[in-house]
Amino acid sequence: MAHTDDRTMRRALRREIAGTIGLLTDEHDFRAMRRYRSFTFDDHTTYLQQIEAVLKIRAAQGGHTSLALFDPEEYAEFCAETGLDPDLPASRTRFTAELAATGPTIPYDGSPLTALVPALVDEAVRKATWEYATTLLTRLGPCPTCGEDIGRAAFNRASDLLVRILDTAPPGERHLVCSVAGPPDTLVSVLHADQDTDGDTRLDEAEALEFTSVLALGLATRSPGGLVLRATAPGTPDRVHGWRLRGGRLEPLTASEVFDAYCTDVESGDLISPEPGVDYCEPPDLGEDGATEGHHH
Repeated sequence: MAHTDDRTMRRALRREIAGTIGLLTDEHDFRAMRRYRSFTFDDHTTYLQQIEAVLKIRAAQGGHTSLALFDPEEYAEFCAETGLDPDLPASRTRFTAELAATGPTIPYDGSPLTALVPALVDEAVRKATWEYATTLLTRLGPCPTCGEDIGRAAFNRASDLLVRILDTAPPGERHLVCSVAGPPDTLVSVLHADQDTDGDTRLDEAEALEFTSVLALGLATRSPGGLVLRATAPGTPDRVHGWRLRGGRLEPLTASEVFDAYCTDVESGDLISPEPGVDYCEPPDLGEDGATEGHHH
């Protein structure tokens, strides 16, 4: 009887153990791991199928599993720094545990991997963008005139602007895109903001943090860029607003400028047919005139 109780308790405990699987999302990373003899897979498609089978079994047993992005280059660096043999499964387990604690992860919710892999990659890109923008903001240091931390001041101003944009936006689901040009690459951040039945705005905190950091970087460095908001609500045309990021401030685009921006191919410059059921509108006043007239870093 005691043995039966022990097995029952162990099964119950296994259901309460959360696990993380480090996922090789593309063929290039998969090939890089094949240099290790202990990595026994030889086909990426089969590898993903086996991962999915394990995930389904764990879910059926009541287990919770997260997915992390396994980067072979980061793994090699991790092993070199910690003195681990990279050609051991135990080393991969250690690295995956590190990813679970510090890297981007998404929970396995039963969706097929074909849907989860892009979500995981997006999460990794978002985290990298936030870290990069935050690093650059930190490096700006104090203002030589007033001594205020330039990056922190820009982040606070970007937060205020985001609140104003959402407060004055049309009702419904809001999709915002902020892009900031600059060396070495253009940073792009996306934010989804939904309204509940009471009209309150719901945001993903990680998305909002990254979005605000990218906008703050554009404001602080006076880099060129732009911000576009698209609002979708049942029974009404989608409404699109836009702002130009220039000289450390957001300048509203006219309705025709928003139309031109949306109906021009970015790469070729060719005109694109406008979408049916979309209104291109001048955005409401954000009330920032007073702020922009004062001291700016």
